[in-house]
Amino acid sequence: MEGVPIEEKFEQMEANAYFPKEDKIEKIKVPERGRWSILTFYPGDFTFVCATDIEAFMGLYDEFKKNDADVLAISTDSVFSHKGWAQTSPRVQKSSIPMIEDFNKEITKKFGLLNASTGQARRSVVIVDPDGNIQYMAAFNNNLGKDADHILNAFLGLKYLRDHPAKEGHMCAIPANWRKGKEALDIDVVKDIGKL
Repeated sequence: MEGVPIEEKFEQMEANAYFPKEDKIEKIKVPERGRWSILTFYPGDFTFVCATDIEAFMGLYDEFKKNDADVLAISTDSVFSHKGWAQTSPRVQKSSIPMIEDFNKEITKKFGLLNASTGQARRSVVIVDPDGNIQYMAAFNNNLGKDADHILNAFLGLKYLRDHPAKEGHMCAIPANWRKGKEALDIDVVKDIGKL
């Protein structure tokens, strides 16, 4: 995968989005500045696993919103395909998640998530911070649905790191299996070597 590396800035792109709840199409900026963006890429509309991804993110939608994050679904389909899918799929028609059109594949390519053999986006997730820097990226087998709970937890960990900058000579770190409400690690980069 070649694309923008982790912790590098992703320049905003304008794209058409279909909003299922409002049944409207409008142009938006991807990713939005000033808020966290959870970009859930999927191979295509009218597919089976993709509908379960949308449903899983909808189950946690309010939690993402409450923590200043927007969830955006992206595929290389047109907004008209998004609309048709949202109006026919029992899982997708309940969604409030904007569905981004990447028909020319520009967004998917810039993130390095285009599957060259199919011309579709890889099943993947990207988390972008409010300044536009990529903080998380994962791509996996197309037949493996996303673990939305894990993605929410990863986002909350990244948000914690941003909201709690380390004091001089220290680093703030999120340990493995961390959950919201647990302590992060406050590491003295000299004194704590070898202690963990």
